[in-house]
Amino acid sequence: MKLTYDKQDKYTILKINEENLNSVIAPNLKSEFISLQSNGTDNLIMDMSEVKYVDSSGLSAILTAERIFKDKGTFVMAGKLSDSVKKLISISRLDNILNIVPTIEEAKEFVIMSDLEKELKSEIDTEE
Repeated sequence: MKLTYDKQDKYTILKINEENLNSVIAPNLKSEFISLQSNGTDNLIMDMSEVKYVDSSGLSAILTAERIFKDKGTFVMAGKLSDSVKKLISISRLDNILNIVPTIEEAKEFVIMSDLEKELKSEIDTEE
């Protein structure tokens, strides 16, 4: 499995340098998500620009990332998704659950805005 990491203060960008996100890659990818979260990553941006095909195992890995990161931070899929990946997400009715943006820059902004919203909500809850 070929992955590239870019760790920043507020987020980690994980680029999948594979065309297929399938049953061969998905179990290792799930382990990577758990490892990243255990090592202090709260916000994950997954760059999907190289991925052309996702099967049910790959979709399961994506949902694992969503579940792992939503409690502490944010999970965002970024990059121009292939038509087959878009179709699978749409058929699975996950387009309303997953945060999907077309570019890495927009994903970075999404993470920063999500962090600000959580901070403001926390401050409001503390005042009440």
